[in-house]
Amino acid sequence: MNSISVRALLVRGMLAGLVAGAIALVVAYFLGESRVDAAIALEESHTHDHGGGAELVSRSMQATGGLATGVLVFGVAVGGIAALVFCYALGRMGRFGPRATAALIAGAALLTVYIVPFLKYPANPPAVGDPDTIGRRTALFFLMVALSVLLAVAAVLLGRRLAPRLGNWNATIAAAAGYVLVVGLAYAFLPSFNEVGKDFPASLLWEFRLATLAVQITLWTAFGLVFGYLTERLLVPRRDAVTAGEVTANRPATIVG
Repeated sequence: MNSISVRALLVRGMLAGLVAGAIALVVAYFLGESRVDAAIALEESHTHDHGGGAELVSRSMQATGGLATGVLVFGVAVGGIAALVFCYALGRMGRFGPRATAALIAGAALLTVYIVPFLKYPANPPAVGDPDTIGRRTALFFLMVALSVLLAVAAVLLGRRLAPRLGNWNATIAAAAGYVLVVGLAYAFLPSFNEVGKDFPASLLWEFRLATLAVQITLWTAFGLVFGYLTERLLVPRRDAVTAGEVTANRPATIVG
């Protein structure tokens, strides 16, 4: 993997992240924003102070420009990171082509970066959670993200070390079991938060969390498909180009003069 290929893959990763972010933005707007509005309305109905000062950013701007900026920037950023991971992983994960490698990286990222931390610290809509603990909850969520990613890397390295002795299948099972075991210990020992009020509708909370999960699934699925297509076109020579090269190489030389 030379520097030109790495740069080209990085650009394609960021482009794929932008496309995936645009698709995820549609899902976030139509599935998530209505739940956020419902949660805000519920919060305002339970408070007598509706805020005396003017809003720094209006709710309409948050739901449109703010949401678009956040999702698209996030998509470009994680697309670039995933492209760098792809550069290292291609050819080191078995006999997988570019598309399969891109799909595996997208699936692993969805699992380790979002689903595993989400199961411990799920997303909450407005009116859920104590404002005094938001800093601690955010820090613990990112700690869980870092722990999940590091454990996933350790599991991959462990699987590669065990493969010569146990075989690929058994080594994969052992490494995955180790990952699940340590994540389970983290779930058990890290603090939990149960700050959902009794008057908050359980259906609204459930729908909001499903919407956030749907956004992430859409983002990483779209990224895996788009990035896999772009890397396939870059790294795998097309059949017509190969055929033309063979014809040129086999064509008898013409002597002029």
